[in-house]
Amino acid sequence: MADVEPVFAQLKHNHNFRRFSLKGIEKTELEFGLMAIAHNLRKKIAA
Repeated sequence: MADVEPVFAQLKHNHNFRRFSLKGIEKTELEFGLMAIAHNLRKKIAA
């Protein structure tokens, strides 16, 4: 089982992601999905 809290902390601290810039569920899901993809790509490149 994985702990997801460090991922949110890294997004907040390292990437200055404090709040969503778009309004609406669909748009915020898209925005967070892009942040998740960027996070996963950074992890993949570092490994």
